[in-house]
Amino acid sequence: MRSPIGTELHHTGRIGWLRAAVLGANDGILSTSSLVLGVAAAHATHGSVMVAGIAGLVAGAMSMAAGEYVSVHSQADTEEAELNLERTELKEDNKGEHEELTKIYAARGLEPSLAKQVAEQLMKHDALGAHARDELGISDTFRARPIQAAVASAASFGVGAALPLLATTLSPAAGLIPIVSATSLIFLALLGGLAARAGGAGVTMGAIRVTFWGAMAMALTAGIGALVGTVV
Repeated sequence: MRSPIGTELHHTGRIGWLRAAVLGANDGILSTSSLVLGVAAAHATHGSVMVAGIAGLVAGAMSMAAGEYVSVHSQADTEEAELNLERTELKEDNKGEHEELTKIYAARGLEPSLAKQVAEQLMKHDALGAHARDELGISDTFRARPIQAAVASAASFGVGAALPLLATTLSPAAGLIPIVSATSLIFLALLGGLAARAGGAGVTMGAIRVTFWGAMAMALTAGIGALVGTVV
């Protein structure tokens, strides 16, 4: 697919926010539905199940935001340290950096003379950018963005968690477990399919993969809840 100006459109530009959003929504649906089912299986009242679900939504969203921010910020710090080192090397040994970039292009298949010419042209245009991209593997598309990842994760977790909570609110006490289980699996399947489609992968396999592991997690949590409920 191409844009109106002829530039190809690829799915790689979505990787940063897509990963965080899908992870957050999937975790929101799965963890909240599992929590609700576990508490319900332990014979708790409908009100207690709702309180547990809401608490799980808030705690989970904050945990996702904090975890994503810390982990992605660590990546950003590492990238910045590498770029600072590269800036120093460019100032202290510009000729050596030219040779290094030339060797990289030659190793990728360019003729030595052409590799040298490409290195000179790219370094003349943006020396740091050329080394960041071709030596360090750092580009604007894949740069770490901590705040973006944290916000996307927290927001998507909240949206995902709200779905099983809505099903819990609308379900009668007697039918809570089957209704929440079924609707949550449907939500997971839709999420897996949409995520796969957005990333350019197979929709069916994406839906099956997410649904399978979701069913396993919910079944295990409900089983533990039922066991604890009988013991306590």
